[in-house]
Amino acid sequence: MADDYQRIDDSENIGSNPSAEVSIAQLIERRLSRRDALRGLAGLGAVAIAADQLAGTPAHAAGPSSLTFTEPSRHLDGTHHVADGYEAQVLIRWGDPVLSGASAFDPAKLTLEGQQKQFGYNCDFIGLHPLPPDSRAGDRFLMVVNHEYTNTNLMFAGMGAGRDANRKSNKEQCEIEVAAHGGSVIEIAREGGTWKVVPDSKYARRISGTTEMAVSGPAAGHDKLKTSTDPSGKKVLGMLNNCAGGETPWGTWLTAEENFNGYFGGDAEKMPDAKAYKRYGVSKASWYGWVNHIDRFNVEKEPNEPNRFGWVVEIDPYDPAATPVKRTALGRFKHEGCHHAMAKDGRVVIYTGDDERFDYIYKFVTSKPLDRANRAANRDLLDEGTLYVARFDDDGKVAWLPLVHGQGPLTAENGFNSQADVLIYTRVAADLLKATPMDRPEDVEANPVTGRVYVMLTNNSRRTADQVNRANPRAANAHGHIVEITPKDGDHASTESTW
Repeated sequence: MADDYQRIDDSENIGSNPSAEVSIAQLIERRLSRRDALRGLAGLGAVAIAADQLAGTPAHAAGPSSLTFTEPSRHLDGTHHVADGYEAQVLIRWGDPVLSGASAFDPAKLTLEGQQKQFGYNCDFIGLHPLPPDSRAGDRFLMVVNHEYTNTNLMFAGMGAGRDANRKSNKEQCEIEVAAHGGSVIEIAREGGTWKVVPDSKYARRISGTTEMAVSGPAAGHDKLKTSTDPSGKKVLGMLNNCAGGETPWGTWLTAEENFNGYFGGDAEKMPDAKAYKRYGVSKASWYGWVNHIDRFNVEKEPNEPNRFGWVVEIDPYDPAATPVKRTALGRFKHEGCHHAMAKDGRVVIYTGDDERFDYIYKFVTSKPLDRANRAANRDLLDEGTLYVARFDDDGKVAWLPLVHGQGPLTAENGFNSQADVLIYTRVAADLLKATPMDRPEDVEANPVTGRVYVMLTNNSRRTADQVNRANPRAANAHGHIVEITPKDGDHASTESTW
């Protein structure tokens, strides 16, 4: 999570979920109460065992920690401190060259042409993709980096401070900011124990807010994705607010669009999709000045443009000419992370969270298994499969509810005429399925050794004093908690788990 600046006024985590379902905090309290009741019954051994099973306690003792370094002492100064025996170095900075021919960085003279070839602004997810060792350079990797957002007042002089400063940018400055978003692919190599960026690498790439991307999966070509500049609904310019990410087993980069709502403005309340805008946080007040200078960010001029963001984007770092693809089968919401696990039958499972107060945890299970012998056969594997949302029950069970058109309430009577509708309005569909509202799901990852899944719930500063409980002992909780999920029979494709 690199967007601390955006959290100054918490405006991107508005908590737009109207669901009245029991929250995860309430479920934890109920579950702990049940556990205490069991443990209090005469100290019976069988009851104690049952309580441990209810809590999902591992049957084996934890091994020694692998974190054997000496913890650094506490400091608050201008120096980067690391543990003894380790070192930190600057590898690449905003404005450093990524592509050949990039101009020298001058923070007082920023240009669109320069930023399109230079390293972008604010780093979030960082991933490493291996390359064959080089006899001259030794170890080599492709490093992929998200550029989540921009700080207008730090990029340009004279803007002032705070959110209002972001709205003061002129057209040229807005275009530079759009170019500073997205991501970078750089080649790095270790020479003499030091990591360096390989200049003029054939793999180097800058993906920005204007890079052409394909739309694939069930929502591709849907009327709600069509705009005046893209009547096909299958081509999008750029990706925005890419926070966490992940990799696929076939070596591609998955990058997650998170708080896309803040880039749009205009009178959203008078538009036909006003209800959906509200559920996704699109409002009249944009975080940036883009809405004043670039038509596609004004919902009064391009009402469908917000629907083209909030997706997981797949990028092949090994092929700089490959078009990035927005995979709509994985649903549209404020994605935080997209990490994979393998089902027992060889299908790929992607876990992801919707990073907002009281929103949900999801997983996607591909229809077809991974083909480890043929990388090309996996190119569109993420276009077909089933998206699920999690419901946590106070008996320690997790039900994964399928977000499938025609099943349960996901019908035309409730506004869902196709699977594309379900995916474009995933939050609304998950509301109808009565999924469990969570405390801002940040990262969701499976342990590759144990198979257990860990959900990082970042915080919920809206928690009031009467909602405090043993598991969440602080009102205005700024620190969150972790939930462990165990798939039934160790199979990530199962629709049942325990927590």
